[in-house]
Amino acid sequence: MTAPLLSITDLVVEYPGRRRTSFRALHGVSLDVRPGETMGLVGESGSGKTTLGRAVLGLAPVSGGSITFDGADIGTATKQQRRRLSRDIQVVFQDPYTSLNPAMRVGDILAEPLLAQGIGRGDARARVAELLGQVNLPLDAADRFSGEFSGGQRQRVAIARALAIDPRLIVCDEPVSALDLTTQARVLELFAEIQERTGVAYLFVSHDLAVIRAISHRVAVMYRGRIVEQGSVADVTERPQDPYTRSLLLAAPVPDPGEQRERRLARLAASAAARVDDTTPSTDPMTAEAAR
Repeated sequence: MTAPLLSITDLVVEYPGRRRTSFRALHGVSLDVRPGETMGLVGESGSGKTTLGRAVLGLAPVSGGSITFDGADIGTATKQQRRRLSRDIQVVFQDPYTSLNPAMRVGDILAEPLLAQGIGRGDARARVAELLGQVNLPLDAADRFSGEFSGGQRQRVAIARALAIDPRLIVCDEPVSALDLTTQARVLELFAEIQERTGVAYLFVSHDLAVIRAISHRVAVMYRGRIVEQGSVADVTERPQDPYTRSLLLAAPVPDPGEQRERRLARLAASAAARVDDTTPSTDPMTAEAAR
């Protein structure tokens, strides 16, 4: 079996409180991402999945456990070490409308990480043209501002920026949740095409199991800062073992009213069967979200 590219072991993330109390966002989380694969991380709002991605990127405090990338510990990397890591680890954020600088032309946005790595302007321009072709945008997009594009096109620009310096891992934080369903499908196809062509690995964060099922090789299900189930995409989405995972699957809407009614009843039954404690959740995701 191929050695993991990214290994997260017993990761704890705590945020300090105002009155000497702290909030623990992650409770001993462990998972790995292998070269060239997509590890899907799914859970409802507040489950800790985005915190996990931020910890990998050095944007959340690591209070315990370890994060290793290609065998090197990066959980406590310095700012200088993080700058070097940016060549290998990139990110695509959720909102395509705020993740791009509206005052910069697309060509400058894409050239910025290249110039930061010491690549000459001529080579950077050539690479920008190549990147636009990879994400199926016209060459003249380089001379336009991000505000001139649709949400799906902006996310393609964000993906191109993440790919600019040939990273080995991209953390994808809800990268299609702000897009309509048709555009979601196109962007997911683009992610898959890029992975097949370049061999890049993804840590793909989403609240939507349908998205995770479409893009992932393996899946980890998070709830209350813990992973309650993980395995191949077929095992987790077709033969779930944990009550919360079953409830999460049943919460996904279907277009047929009769089937939707049956799923609602099954979801209630799954919620009732779940254990009520901090380690194995029992609350239906739709009910929990409504209660917030």
